[in-house]
Amino acid sequence: MTALAFNPAKFLRDVRIEASKTTWPGRRETLVTTGVVLAMVALTIVFFLVVDQVIGLGMRTLFGVGG
Repeated sequence: MTALAFNPAKFLRDVRIEASKTTWPGRRETLVTTGVVLAMVALTIVFFLVVDQVIGLGMRTLFGVGG
């Protein structure tokens, strides 16, 4: 069984080769993706706000407590 030797120079060379294969999104794609993420965050906020209000209303109705 042979021990594997770590070669820092080869590692850095391989990292540079792999990094050159990376494709970066353009400005338009970045803006569109950011818009979609912000829209989903807004929808999530509204969803949880509604769920919280419904649960609070249920608690006040059932137990006469809260808010």
